[in-house]
Amino acid sequence: MSAMQKMMGWIDDRFPLTATWKAHLSEYYAPKNFNFWYFFGSLALLVLVNQIFTGIFLTMNYKPDTALAFGSVEYIMRDVDWGWLIRYMHSVGASMFFVVVYLHMFRGLIYGSYRKPRELVWIFGMMIYLALMAEAFMGYLLPWGQMSFWGAQVIISLFTAIPVIGDALSTWIRGDFVVSDATLNRFFAFHVIAIPLVLLGLVVAHIIALHEVGSNNPEGIEIKKVKDPVTHIPLDGIPFHPYYTVKDIVGVVVFLMVFSAIIFFAPEMGGWFLEPDNFIPANPMKTPPHIVPLWYFTPFYALLRAVPNKLFGVIGMGAAVLIMAFLPWLDRAKAKSIRYRGPIYKTFLTLFVISFIGLGYLGTKEPTPVHNIFARIFGIIYFAFFLLMPLYTSIEKTKPVPERIPE
Repeated sequence: MSAMQKMMGWIDDRFPLTATWKAHLSEYYAPKNFNFWYFFGSLALLVLVNQIFTGIFLTMNYKPDTALAFGSVEYIMRDVDWGWLIRYMHSVGASMFFVVVYLHMFRGLIYGSYRKPRELVWIFGMMIYLALMAEAFMGYLLPWGQMSFWGAQVIISLFTAIPVIGDALSTWIRGDFVVSDATLNRFFAFHVIAIPLVLLGLVVAHIIALHEVGSNNPEGIEIKKVKDPVTHIPLDGIPFHPYYTVKDIVGVVVFLMVFSAIIFFAPEMGGWFLEPDNFIPANPMKTPPHIVPLWYFTPFYALLRAVPNKLFGVIGMGAAVLIMAFLPWLDRAKAKSIRYRGPIYKTFLTLFVISFIGLGYLGTKEPTPVHNIFARIFGIIYFAFFLLMPLYTSIEKTKPVPERIPE
């Protein structure tokens, strides 16, 4: 027995290293028909690692103080060796995180990855999404620019719409009667420590739940139903390692090419990733002419503004996020994958995507009467996709689903 084998045996006697490797990689059997839509889960994990490591380096020079925060970001950009690169990796990474997460969620919609037995996988995924939104919102305040300050002021003020406890809750969140040094300090603590810990825990739970029930596939077929009678290995499955670890490397390379191109040539993306107003120090005495959140919040911001009543607007915005968690119980179709569904679901899904993109665009524009009318129309389509789903999925005829994955 070699020294390496002895060392691995010593570790395995005290920690399940080899067993974990086998359970989640080398002997975890995934469907053999994964396509490019299955890159985005691993890419989300890659971006999370990027955000954690670049965030650690940023905190080495950042000052969570209203008098020093903006200057410390400028110091990182101008004077710290490679500080500009780390800052852009973090800021671009935040937007790319939402890009890959939205594509990952869309994959779930087209292939029914939220359906039985993966309800808990979807719930953990939605919790990750909520934690990610909180992480992005709190991190957005830290540069202490004009849009950071006023964006936080607007979003926190929404809590005042809650009857009875609204004013007290807003004051508690801010730690003061206005967005101030206390707000910056607590947002820094949550952004750097608390929410990342929650995110990491949810990601681990998401992966464990997924590997317990097995991955879905473009056909929507459960590969565990047909196994080899001797080895009990799914006949339509292949080991995740080395087949999909190697395949994911291709996705990682392509993603890093795009990621690097944005960082080196267009890190602000014309104001979509970093707004011009955020290069101006926060000024509580001067309100920007048009306050908008970053692009990944704008669909929900448009819904908020489309409702005349502030309380109902907040309820609508919250419902737009939370209703996605109920998808496993709203979908009554016999087939999971869009490949075997009828035209009704495809039409509703297409309209949903159009409404989401439309709301995202309207959320960046001024709330004119015409924009509000379109936002209300898109909002109705958005909610109709979910609320009418039990009806149109139960009456729609689907194609016969094969027992096994076709060759």
